[in-house]
Amino acid sequence: MQAMDLYVLEQARRWLAQGLSVWLCTVIHTYGSSPRSPGALLAATGKGDFVGSLSGGCIEEDFLRRVARGEFTAPSQIIRYGEGGEASPVRLPCGGAIDVLIEFLPATFTSAGYLETLQGAAGGEHAWIKRVTLSQEATLQRCDSGAAMPVVQRSGDTLTIRLAALSHLIVAGVSSVGLYCIEMAAMLGFDVTVCEHRAAEQRQFHQASLPGGRVTLVELFPARYLEEVGCHGQSAIVSLTHDPRIDDLTLMEAVNTPAFYIGAMGSKLNSQNRLQRLRQTGGLTDAQLSRIRAPIGLAIGSKTPAEIALAIMADIVQSRNTFRPER
Repeated sequence: MQAMDLYVLEQARRWLAQGLSVWLCTVIHTYGSSPRSPGALLAATGKGDFVGSLSGGCIEEDFLRRVARGEFTAPSQIIRYGEGGEASPVRLPCGGAIDVLIEFLPATFTSAGYLETLQGAAGGEHAWIKRVTLSQEATLQRCDSGAAMPVVQRSGDTLTIRLAALSHLIVAGVSSVGLYCIEMAAMLGFDVTVCEHRAAEQRQFHQASLPGGRVTLVELFPARYLEEVGCHGQSAIVSLTHDPRIDDLTLMEAVNTPAFYIGAMGSKLNSQNRLQRLRQTGGLTDAQLSRIRAPIGLAIGSKTPAEIALAIMADIVQSRNTFRPER
């Protein structure tokens, strides 16, 4: 889930508390060009209020008109917008099509509990599998937070949707590249935790013009944070200090977590030397070492701190958005 999806669920709960029924929409599948990815959320009321998005606006307008006319009152159903859509004349400006799951949630204690569980999943409490047989209410089942599976799967009239925590970036140590990564990650909807035990670097963090909200500074040695707190499977861990005392120990702890991405900054030669140290001194296995991206980031010819951060965040987003089998 992304930060906007968490806000959608929060607002939907407020509407239910006010006695308003809520229509919860989930992007199920996209064909061709489309502005939103599977799993994206929108919530609306019969009064025309909505939060979240499914497209650039054309879908939302049609959907709200139809809700106002009394449509979509089944517990669950799917509508296709765009090419091949039969239920609506709306066409996406960019072409392609979007399948949307619509769940009608009356203002009941059952609906409130359901949304509370979804919000908890987005906040990292637990991961859940939501199963929906069309025309019926959804059911929820706890699952492994580190399990690798697509966000949405469909088999006939049954949908399986994985609900897990917001994407999380853990930055080990403040650096010039790290500050750009923090800023970019926040804009991309990540929760960001910065682990920094050094006083001078803590001051550098506080003096930087960073976005508020979901960026947190933890005054702990990064390896200690990972050892004591850990992380969930939607986490990326990056160590960008060029200090082996920080980077090596961070990586030694990181490979014991379910993080989907682990990386450390350095040249090819420095990275090879680091991996050798981790093998000989840290006792890491080949399987553990294979999880470490070193050198870190996509090869885009980056030179400046901002360009290096761009390459790192692009690699993280690509890894997050690409389904890979469970290790």
